[in-house]
Amino acid sequence: MSSATRAPDERLLRSSPLRRLLGRPELGSVVGAVAVFIFFSVVADSFLRPSSLSTVLYAASTLGIMAVPVALLMIGGEFDLSAGVLVTSSALISSMFSYQMTANVWVGVGVSLLVTLAIGAFNGFMLTRTKLPSFIITLGTFLMLTGLNLGFTKLISGTVSTKSIGDMEGFPSAKKVFASQLTIGDVDLKVTLLWWAALIAVATWVLLRTRAGNWIFAVGGNDDAARAVGVPVVKTRIGLYMGVAFAAWISGQHLLFSYDVVQSGEGVGNELTYIIAAVIGGCLITGGYGSAVGSAVGAFIFGMTSKGIVYAEWNPDWFKFFLGAMLLLAALLNAWVRKRAEASR
Repeated sequence: MSSATRAPDERLLRSSPLRRLLGRPELGSVVGAVAVFIFFSVVADSFLRPSSLSTVLYAASTLGIMAVPVALLMIGGEFDLSAGVLVTSSALISSMFSYQMTANVWVGVGVSLLVTLAIGAFNGFMLTRTKLPSFIITLGTFLMLTGLNLGFTKLISGTVSTKSIGDMEGFPSAKKVFASQLTIGDVDLKVTLLWWAALIAVATWVLLRTRAGNWIFAVGGNDDAARAVGVPVVKTRIGLYMGVAFAAWISGQHLLFSYDVVQSGEGVGNELTYIIAAVIGGCLITGGYGSAVGSAVGAFIFGMTSKGIVYAEWNPDWFKFFLGAMLLLAALLNAWVRKRAEASR
């Protein structure tokens, strides 16, 4: 066969914009977000008010801060069922250490960061050393932290909540960093939006522009194959769990400096919401596929739904039904998009 009639090497062919679009894991969630936005814009008259959208963004950001690293962890093929209570643990450590040591609250914030990262490293270390499923490892951590949160709080403060630290040195400056709000025109936006945007940007850069991102996808796809080509599987998994812990520290400090006291029983059940946001955003339960942007869209859908039901003056008891329906529809839509993308190759 002459060179003139030889078929071109498919590796040299440029993929069409449509093919690249169909290959994006967050495509389904973006379509869903547009549909949810239009729906509540129609059924809830107050939904499009600037103050209402600000509330929606705040709800999305508080969830999205955790959904981003949870999405990366799921891309790496793992779960963290302790993420919800770890947020509360982080806040409790900051509050109780600062109060008991009568120190500047920034000392408590620093101690909380170290302890929270250590808990994340513990999850990753136990996972890699024992070879047990992440479900079992982090379920154990979840139960231990739940007990420690309640036990230590009652032991130290005598109640299920911490003492107020609002009058302590450093509280105003810490509040500016973790729980302040920005006023743009007539709209008040919480600083959590900036933390959320920063985490999305960093996570997207890591996934798409760094060697660590390739490691995360490789570990989630097939850890044995990844190990065979030199991917540091152990370090990657421990790093992913520490990433979840870092986001839990940010969320915990926001919780503390928003109210200056913390209830020891908070956070239970939130870990499932983080996972739901990541799945709605295109992450696969089996790992190896997803994006940080998709998790952000999933969190935005959650924020629109949770507040849209209120603005529509519906019974909030139906919220979990809508959340479950969105999860199922998102999973079906993501599966359809993947099949279309694979068929177009």
